[in-house]
Amino acid sequence: MADIATARWAELSACEIASLVREGRCTAQAMTEAALRAIAGRDAGVRAFTEVWADRARAHAAEVQARAEAGERLPLAGVPIGIKAGEGTGSVQSQRMIEAGCVPVGTTSVPVVSNAADWQTWGHTDRGPTLNPLNPAWSPGGSSAGSAAAVASGMVPLATGSDGAGSVRIPAAWCAVHGLKPTNGTVPARDAAGLNIAGPLARGAQDLRAAFKALAVADGSTGTPVRRPLRAAWSATLGTADTDPEVAARVRSFVGTAFGADRLLVDEPDIRLPDPAPCWMALRGHRAAPAEQVEAVRRELHTAVDALFGAYDVLATPTTPHPPHGHSGPGNRMNVALTWAFNITGHPAVSLPAGRTPAGDVVGLQFIARHGREADLLALAETSGRCH
Repeated sequence: MADIATARWAELSACEIASLVREGRCTAQAMTEAALRAIAGRDAGVRAFTEVWADRARAHAAEVQARAEAGERLPLAGVPIGIKAGEGTGSVQSQRMIEAGCVPVGTTSVPVVSNAADWQTWGHTDRGPTLNPLNPAWSPGGSSAGSAAAVASGMVPLATGSDGAGSVRIPAAWCAVHGLKPTNGTVPARDAAGLNIAGPLARGAQDLRAAFKALAVADGSTGTPVRRPLRAAWSATLGTADTDPEVAARVRSFVGTAFGADRLLVDEPDIRLPDPAPCWMALRGHRAAPAEQVEAVRRELHTAVDALFGAYDVLATPTTPHPPHGHSGPGNRMNVALTWAFNITGHPAVSLPAGRTPAGDVVGLQFIARHGREADLLALAETSGRCH
């Protein structure tokens, strides 16, 4: 497999790539060239990348190949990866991916921070906004817009992201890929408030697991999933979101189809979490509020979520209350309404592809677990993946 056709490249998972390189059936250089060809052929219609590091990637691939040939067992040997713009290769997340054998091929787009509309709608490149590979009229979601689009379009199997209110999970949902926000503290937060958590985006559940192993801990453990059927609490709104009925119905139907009673026991309790908006806004400095008031809301939210996890192993919701909006912006829709509470409480959360509504809009399923229980989320992701 000295040369990999672009069509074949889009089908290869990160785990398959790493296995081929480790076993000597392909080289890290060949994998990198395949990714660079895919970017050259596809990115003009997606605009996922802000920079492509062709020469740097080739040099790095040669280093990875030498490490592999020297017998170093690299879990992600030769896997090309997109790096979220603003993060760079010096971040903790990037360094852990590189140490595991990944080859950074370029930076992926993020919104223009100075424009209040842009940060919620699309990634920015000097060629125009990032387009959703599933439908160019849709926003890819943000802020990890380019990372989700690069993975969904088959240019790279993995990309880094960061999630301060849903910025991994929302683009994962709208681009029909997998995205994980780990437990707060898995890696150092990227903001002073401790809300912005590094996390990977991947085409499949096994790749998400492999990326999290590299990201999370030195020994690569993700913990052991609970063996009995998990107890899940379903909520379409969490008590605060104005969720589109078609989105709620499609995601709830997917939960029933994808997970049998031997894997997931689903209840529908009346969940009404405190509104996280005032607390989140104050923590990020967008709104002034007395410190004691912010801390009181934070405690109230923690208490409410912890009470749910006293009875259930996971919570299940749509990832976003609404389907993808267009490039003119979200209007009065609050896309983060089902995600940002868990940046405050620190619980891990994953977004999985959950099909389409009758109108053809793509939707995502979000699972939230107890602190440190990414193993349960990853096991559910793998079960879900067998339904696609």
